[in-house]
Amino acid sequence: MTPPLNLDTSAVLRAVLEAGRTPEPESRLASARLLLTSRLSLVESARVLLRVRNLGRTPERRLADVERELDSLWARCEPWEITPPICDLASRVAPTKALRTLDALHLATFLLARRRLADLELLTVDGRLREAAGAS
Repeated sequence: MTPPLNLDTSAVLRAVLEAGRTPEPESRLASARLLLTSRLSLVESARVLLRVRNLGRTPERRLADVERELDSLWARCEPWEITPPICDLASRVAPTKALRTLDALHLATFLLARRRLADLELLTVDGRLREAAGAS
């Protein structure tokens, strides 16, 4: 049985925006029995789509398809809210790693969720976040 996955925005966007070119994240997303993500992922993905749309280089039809795919994926996820315990942990987590603020929030969400689901894995294509999660 496939382990539950905690989704980082980078992996989701890579799988959806580069569909067919990212087999590993796509396969793991398709086969996961349970998906978790920070509420932050929904905000980040929406902001990326706004930036892409504003650049005007991607056909609107393609953007509409991406939005539908993201909506479908987010509907499969259990969103974790950005709570005071997550913020507290994010301010202290991986102190020797060069994590940006939003990545620290993702990592804190993953670490707290892993306390509930010991076999939870982080799906990310962000090397810094992957390294920090492995060190935590």
